[in-house]
Amino acid sequence: MSRHPQPFEPFIAAGTLIREFTPRAVIVGTLLGVIFGASSLYLVLKVGLTVSASIPVAVISITLFRLWAKAGGQDATILEHNIVQTSGSAGESIAFGIGVTMPAIMILGFDLEVTRVLLVAVLGGLLGILMMVPLRRALIVQRHGELKYPKAPPAPRC
Repeated sequence: MSRHPQPFEPFIAAGTLIREFTPRAVIVGTLLGVIFGASSLYLVLKVGLTVSASIPVAVISITLFRLWAKAGGQDATILEHNIVQTSGSAGESIAFGIGVTMPAIMILGFDLEVTRVLLVAVLGGLLGILMMVPLRRALIVQRHGELKYPKAPPAPRC
């Protein structure tokens, strides 16, 4: 049985003008990234593992922006939620990277200077970005419809 991918129809059309990279999305994403980064760093240092913050950050983002809309503000677009979710998840990922790298650096006999920790965080973040740019095109754009979404169960067939 061969599977032919169905034609891709984006949720937001390419020519649509919609709010995305707004100050409130960046601020909320940064705050949630700091909160989940701190909790992830504590968890990785305490028990040696952590959980992904992507889904909790997305849920909290929707909740915060809906509360803002009920209070009279403007509700967020799906692209603003995407910015918040990505920022929060990135903050958590960088904190995890620091949490597993810094103890190894201490074991090797180096001191934990602020500049060394900052350098590891910045270089780790840049490495993640530089690896994700080509992987996004290869795994998401070119293979759309072929690869299953990694965190979701298969959709039921009717």
